[in-house]
Amino acid sequence: MTRAAHDQIPETALRWHRQGLGAALATVVETWGSAPRQAGSQLVVSGTGEMQGSVSGGCVEGAVVTEALDALRDRRARLLTFGVSDETAFAAGLACGGTIRILVEPVGEGAEALPEATLATLVEARAAPRALALVTRPEGWTRQLLAPGEDPAADARFRSDRSGTEEDGRFIAIHNPPLRLIVVGAVHIAQPLLAIARTCGYAPTLIDPRAAFGSQARFPGETILDDWPDEAMAALKPDARTAVVTLTHDPKLDDPAIRAALASPAFYLGCLGSKKTHAKRLDRLAALGIPPGDIARIHAPVGLDIGARSPAEIAVSIMAQITQVLRA
Repeated sequence: MTRAAHDQIPETALRWHRQGLGAALATVVETWGSAPRQAGSQLVVSGTGEMQGSVSGGCVEGAVVTEALDALRDRRARLLTFGVSDETAFAAGLACGGTIRILVEPVGEGAEALPEATLATLVEARAAPRALALVTRPEGWTRQLLAPGEDPAADARFRSDRSGTEEDGRFIAIHNPPLRLIVVGAVHIAQPLLAIARTCGYAPTLIDPRAAFGSQARFPGETILDDWPDEAMAALKPDARTAVVTLTHDPKLDDPAIRAALASPAFYLGCLGSKKTHAKRLDRLAALGIPPGDIARIHAPVGLDIGARSPAEIAVSIMAQITQVLRA
C-alpha cells in the first residue's frame, strides 16, 4: 500500500541519509493547548536545508530547521519547547495559544543519533505493512522497536493510533499500517472520493466487476478489482483500520459487500442511497438474519448532511463522516 508523500517522512530521511545528503528527523513528542500538530507529526531536514513534512503547520518550522542543521553538525539530539510564553516561540511565530515539544535527532552515526539500522527496520515494517513502535528514551538517548503484544503502553497506543510521551519519560512513536478505504462502485462520486481519501492518508481500492465502469481510463493509476464484491472483500480482509463505502445503488453489487463489511471489524461502513432505498436495504438485510446491532453500523444515506450536491461535494461529505467516526 502506497503512502502519500507527506506521510513518507521516515522513508525520505533514510533515502537522504543513504544518498549522503544527511538527514535529521524532528518529531512532535508532546502538545498542550491549541498546538497545531499532534504528537508523532514529523519533519525531515536534509543537510542542504531541504525539508518535507510539518511539526507545527508552519509556525516554528524555521526555528526547527535551524536546530536540525545544528544537529547534523554536532551529531547530538535535542528536545525543543515552543509556547506562547516563550520569547523564542514568539520569534518563531507560534502565536496560536499552544505549546509543543519537539525531538530533533540526526540520522546515522553518533551516540545520540538515530541509528541507520533502526530507521531501516522501521521503514521495512511500514512497507510490509506491519505495525511497529519506535520508543525513545531522552535520558541516555536509547531507542527500541516494539511490535504489538510486546509492551502494554505501546499496545494501548497502537489501539488508539496515538503517539505520545509516557509518565516514565519514554516517547512512543506509533507507526500503524495505512488506513484503507474500499469503495464498491466505480461511479462518478468515486473519482473525487479516491483522490480525497489518498490526500487524507488512506490507501484506496476500488471494486467493480463492470469493465466499462472500473477502467483505468476513468480511474488512472487507481487499484481496481473486477471481482464480484464479496470475493474482492474476502481477498482484501477489511480490518479495524478499514472504511468501506458502497456506491452502486444495485443490491446485487452493494449487498454482498455490505454483508462482508458487517462481518468484519471495519470501523466505518457507508452506503449511498435515499432514505427510501436504505429502508429497502434494511429489510433485505434483516431477512437474511443479520442482527439489528450489526445493521445499525451502517451510515446511510452516506456522508454528513452538508447540503452536498455535486459528486465532489458528496465525496467531501463522505470523507468528513469517515473522519468523524475514526476520530470519535
